[in-house]
Amino acid sequence: MTVHAHPDDESSKGAATTARYVDEGHEVMVVTCTGGERGSILNPAMDRPDVLENMTAVRNAEMARAAEILGVQHVWLGFVDSGLPEGDPKPPLPEGCFALGDVEEQTAALVKVIREFRPHVIVTYDENGGYPHPDHIRTHVISMAAWEAAGDPARFPEAGAPWQPMKLYYGHGFSKARLEAFHNAIVESGQESPYAEWLENWKSDRPDPGTRVTTKVPCSDWFGRRDDALRAHATQIDPDSRFFFTPLEVQARVWPTEDYELVQSLVDTEVPEDDLFAGIPVEVGGERRRAG
Repeated sequence: MTVHAHPDDESSKGAATTARYVDEGHEVMVVTCTGGERGSILNPAMDRPDVLENMTAVRNAEMARAAEILGVQHVWLGFVDSGLPEGDPKPPLPEGCFALGDVEEQTAALVKVIREFRPHVIVTYDENGGYPHPDHIRTHVISMAAWEAAGDPARFPEAGAPWQPMKLYYGHGFSKARLEAFHNAIVESGQESPYAEWLENWKSDRPDPGTRVTTKVPCSDWFGRRDDALRAHATQIDPDSRFFFTPLEVQARVWPTEDYELVQSLVDTEVPEDDLFAGIPVEVGGERRRAG
């Protein structure tokens, strides 16, 4: 189970991993906490009145198409996008949004999904949200709370029978080392790197999340499907954006994995790992079950 803040996050963070596991016969559930109602239109071709007037329906349809491409199951938690406040000083968050909502209510909603789907592995964001968007940070908060509560029969009894996942990961997709690897490969090919300015402006006020990676999942054969799922989010993903700067063959050669940090594990495993299911037995609770 992967837990994300907005539609499109599931396709820009760990999508090749999920597509690989689906193809290998695992059940994979994507949980989206908000509807992405306040997301900006980042693709000029979609900046049209008909899209703006129907943003919720458009983003719902985009998410359905991306889930179909990846082969994953999908559920909305149903909370309202907080938007990304900009300016100095930043404006207050809108009333009723996800980031200002009741943590217990939100945790209960996620616990219910966990108990219904019964995943062995949960992937979410780190304490910085992957990047400091208020909805990403809140996603981290409720993911950690739900991890602790899902297996406790005293917590949220109305949310179903307890279920304890076995491993919890943070996804770490945007490391400096990864960008440097792409940058160097493009420069060595004699072309101008689109990553030079990004690297020059890399903020050093917090550690590079890449240094925390424990688990690298080989999934380059699924990079094309990941990109197709990204393009399905046409309001959010400009086909000429930096997501597609590096040719797939270069990515497969210099960085063929998606990267994670093992945060908690209730099974024996050794890091570094190359599989999110490392250490999880096929036989769980006396019955054969596909890991989720």
